[in-house]
Amino acid sequence: MLDDIAVVLFRPKYPENIGSAARACLNMGCPNLIIVDPQNFDLDKALPLATVHAKHILESARVVDTLAEALQGFTAAYGTTARTGGWRKGIMSPATAAEVVGDRVRGGGRVALVFGPEDKGLTNDETSVCSGLICIPTNREGTSLNLSQAVLVLLYECLKAALETRFTPSGPLQERPTTVDEQEALFSNLQKTLLAISFLKEDNPDYWMLPVRRFFARINLKRNEFNLLMGVCRQIQWFVDKHK
Repeated sequence: MLDDIAVVLFRPKYPENIGSAARACLNMGCPNLIIVDPQNFDLDKALPLATVHAKHILESARVVDTLAEALQGFTAAYGTTARTGGWRKGIMSPATAAEVVGDRVRGGGRVALVFGPEDKGLTNDETSVCSGLICIPTNREGTSLNLSQAVLVLLYECLKAALETRFTPSGPLQERPTTVDEQEALFSNLQKTLLAISFLKEDNPDYWMLPVRRFFARINLKRNEFNLLMGVCRQIQWFVDKHK
């Protein structure tokens, strides 16, 4: 049911949580599990929590070294966070995120749901490559969710939305969506261009790029639109260099 969605566990600490996350994937119909740089991965400890039913998801999980490698081929990535404010703006609830994910998938995309380490969560650097952020509301006296609980909550919302609207492409696809790698290349080029015309402040340009990133996160950017914007950036940079 959620074939075009993947759960990405970034540097998980406990193999038991990985096993429980695999079971959550099975329960909600998400066959894709990616594990990034696990700190103490032990298949024998993870398998009992996955149970025999989710054993195949756990054993077929991709294990990679970096988040960038994990997100290759995906057209959008949504990170989870318990912290808000500062750099972390435009945070969605799980239900809202499920609608956004559904729109992405119906547009022909592939979406990654990224979960950080149990003790620290995702850093600002890691959330910066995400198309958006999701926060699961909790009681103030217990704001910390177990990793597999968070996975289950988000996948449940995605499954519920899928059952209501069906994650199927509507009509022929004219252009494929851009991948996360392509979006990062565009942001890098945009930042360079906006600095060249003094639109961005030179002190901490990464911070001043955040509104631009959030704007594009609301758009299911297609490859032809990516080519258009990259061409605009090249032309602006050529003009600035010529007329220094």
